[in-house]
Amino acid sequence: MSIEQRAFGRHADRLSIVGLGGVVLMGQSAEEAAATCARAFEAGVTYFDVAPSYGDAEEKMGPAVAGFRDRIFLACKTTDRTAEGSRAELERSLARLRTDRFDLYQLHALSSLEDVRRAFAPGGAMETFLRAREEGKVRYLGFSAHDEDAAVAALELFDFDSVLVPLNFFAYTRGGFGGRLVPMARGRGCALLALKAMARRAWPEGAERWSQNTWYEPIEDEVLSEAALRWTLFELGATAAVPPGDPRLFERALRLAPSLGPLSEEQRRLLESHEPTERPLFPLQA
Repeated sequence: MSIEQRAFGRHADRLSIVGLGGVVLMGQSAEEAAATCARAFEAGVTYFDVAPSYGDAEEKMGPAVAGFRDRIFLACKTTDRTAEGSRAELERSLARLRTDRFDLYQLHALSSLEDVRRAFAPGGAMETFLRAREEGKVRYLGFSAHDEDAAVAALELFDFDSVLVPLNFFAYTRGGFGGRLVPMARGRGCALLALKAMARRAWPEGAERWSQNTWYEPIEDEVLSEAALRWTLFELGATAAVPPGDPRLFERALRLAPSLGPLSEEQRRLLESHEPTERPLFPLQA
């Protein structure tokens, strides 16, 4: 079985429904990172996402994907909100990834309305984004966000090709995160790229952190995490999901990916009954 491929929003490009996030490569040797990328590609993963803030992931991913660069959809990001700074970061990322263009370039981690204002102001990062698209250095433009107000504001200002946001059963159904953004993005033909599909909650104070490279607590139970991933991809209809940065959890998602399909009633009941009083990772703001 191969991994399902879905259209990238309103465009003809197709992405594997499970992507490889560069965070997975943090802590791996160059050889381990190359093996991770090769294993993902051979399994059918075509969506690779990375950012300068992911430690040395760019330097590791560049040589790791060089042999199949033209057969994947490569996404990168910048947290710099200025035209000058984001241009410098774009050029550095291109060099590190050993490529002449990104398929998708994103404003990374929009966290407030002020973040959005700075990116769109004169001399802001959007000037670099638009110029880079004209130059052929980036094909599509998007953003990532963990703040729904910021995400909605960004979509109101520009016709982005994609949004990369938390799309998580517990946060969506119990916290309300995504309730405004998802229909808005769909109405604009914008690709919905999912973060945190396999997340459970914030780490409880004093808890032993059993997961690597995750600032939140992922779902440890495999049956429950599969149900959560299925909900994001088939119930909510995300284009693709980027699993947690823990290499073991990425390998789990990679193993599950070829057989993923709609939720069974048993899986739905499992999600709905799981710790109903637990605070979701992204609740509505009070």
